[in-house]
Amino acid sequence: MKLALPFFCLLLATVISPAVLPAAKLRFYVGTYTRGESEGIYVCEMDSETGALTRKGVTRDVVNPSFVAIHPNRKYLYAVNEIGDFQREKSGAVSAFAIDGDTGGLTLLNQQSSRGGTPCHLVVDAAGKNVLVANYTGGSIACLPIAADGRLRAASSAIQHMGSSVNPQRQKAPHAHSINLDAANRFAVVGDLGLDQVLVYRFDGGKGALVANDPAGIAVKPGAGPRHFTFHPSGRFGYVINELDRTVTAFGYDAAQGKFKTLQSITTLPPGAKPIGSTAEVRVHPSGKFLYGSNRGHDSIVVYRIDKDTGKLTYVENESTQGKTPRNFTLDPSGKFLLAENQQSNSIVVFAIHPETGALEPTGHALEIPSPVCIRFIASP
Repeated sequence: MKLALPFFCLLLATVISPAVLPAAKLRFYVGTYTRGESEGIYVCEMDSETGALTRKGVTRDVVNPSFVAIHPNRKYLYAVNEIGDFQREKSGAVSAFAIDGDTGGLTLLNQQSSRGGTPCHLVVDAAGKNVLVANYTGGSIACLPIAADGRLRAASSAIQHMGSSVNPQRQKAPHAHSINLDAANRFAVVGDLGLDQVLVYRFDGGKGALVANDPAGIAVKPGAGPRHFTFHPSGRFGYVINELDRTVTAFGYDAAQGKFKTLQSITTLPPGAKPIGSTAEVRVHPSGKFLYGSNRGHDSIVVYRIDKDTGKLTYVENESTQGKTPRNFTLDPSGKFLLAENQQSNSIVVFAIHPETGALEPTGHALEIPSPVCIRFIASP
């Protein structure tokens, strides 16, 4: 069965052609799960002055496009198909799309196996030569080279994780949950929920090769369940949000060796809160001053202040997302707004960010989208 390309991630895209959208309008895509009412990937606009959202269209016939990534040239979009049975294999898929610069519409180019079941996260390398993908159920990662026309080639590198950790329900096997690249495009960082490890791989973009680094990564607290990861803009620090124990771990980062050092672990819940739910996304503000994380169950965004010298976090607040199960969220390119996706209540809610404290304030703007999962902006040309 040929899968339509997944627009599951909400990709907030800056206007490529000023003649198409007014300067205040930012185009974005919403990736979704298609198990319910969702039709696929939604194309929307945001007013960069007010934060108001408008739904413009949808790409249909897409199966579980939960996460997306944009090519550096802004001409192509790549999405995971979060399934486990692609072309009669126990694998998911990655789909390549061409982006219409005028309308934002997507045209499917091709699909390739993700080399593991239920792919859940992906990234395009800085040179635009490869897509790296993490497979949750498969417990593996893969690198898929990009052809000159934006199409994907078969995987040039695939690595199967091995092992387990202490949680008998969630950690009997490896579960690669995210994959990111450092600023130099030299090291890939993988959060594996099943292993309680943040793994590091040396990355050769010219060859599309991934090789375990030495050291191979760093462990978090047993039972923490590392999920998503983000680098600080300075390149000196990194942060992983732990799904199972509702914490964020801060690391110091040695960019020359691809080596992490644990600095701190801090709860994502407010003081005195009952330990409910799980976490999902983590993001650093473009200024490098603040860190945000999402809590599912508690249904909030946690806000921290980042010490510019040490990278350590200080709790600021938890802000309700005004919905249920905030899966993914993103910040607009200017750092003025945060957009939170409530997967179970089918909404995207916009918050203004206080420039001095990082605190969130509801703007009153929201958009109804079925089962939203991922948000991404296209960078300005």
